Amino acid sequence: MATAYVQPAAANYFSPPTHAPQKQRGYRLCDQCGAVEQPTTGRFRLCGGCMVTQYCSQECQRSHWPSHKAICQHTAASKAAVTQQGALDENLVKNLRKFVSGHSTLLGWAGFQALQLKRIPSNIRQNALLIELSYRPSGPDALRRFTIKGTHIVPRTYITDNDPLVGQDIARREERCRRSGGIGTAVILVQCGDVSQVMPVEVDAPNKISWDSRDDWTDVLRHFVESGRTDFKPISTTSRGIVYG
Repeated sequence: MATAYVQPAAANYFSPPTHAPQKQRGYRLCDQCGAVEQPTTGRFRLCGGCMVTQYCSQECQRSHWPSHKAICQHTAASKAAVTQQGALDENLVKNLRKFVSGHSTLLGWAGFQALQLKRIPSNIRQNALLIELSYRPSGPDALRRFTIKGTHIVPRTYITDNDPLVGQDIARREERCRRSGGIGTAVILVQCGDVSQVMPVEVDAPNKISWDSRDDWTDVLRHFVESGRTDFKPISTTSRGIVYG
């Protein structure tokens, strides 16, 4: 039986945004120095090659390049190889990158819920969330060209064993996260046909995780993805009351 919730999973679930969505902050980590992106700081920059790693400054990006070069070039080459096959819309790879970047808060939250990390933190080492997408080349914009085809919980080895370089990058992030007191790195694989992107999410310690556990996460994921909305603000129940964002 589905859980009946008093509060929706997002503050603006039932109404369209009335203004341009604000950029989400506070979930990005600089891959070089470990700084956390905050509303008072400048927006972190994504690596243009892999579109996964982020940096607080150009200096950190330059300093990290020697250790990031292998996984970055591997990721970029994999995407280029798929594009060169000629069987896909030439903009699919670029639009998938925009999709993952635009929906990063939503996708991270979905992975957190799907793996039940608040209830069973150890799941982070065993499983991953696979999100399958369908693509409409003639959609109104990059985000709304994708719809949710299906979601699956898969063994994490499904990703790490099939691509050792990606596995090494996830392991590096996991070690860094645990050193800082987190539980590890949640892995979300976003796939559309032959094109895919791995999204690693470093998860904080359980006593610092404020997001409520929800089992309606698939409905919420579809709702925001299929309306092209990037303004998702998840619910947290705290000692001060209900908080969204």
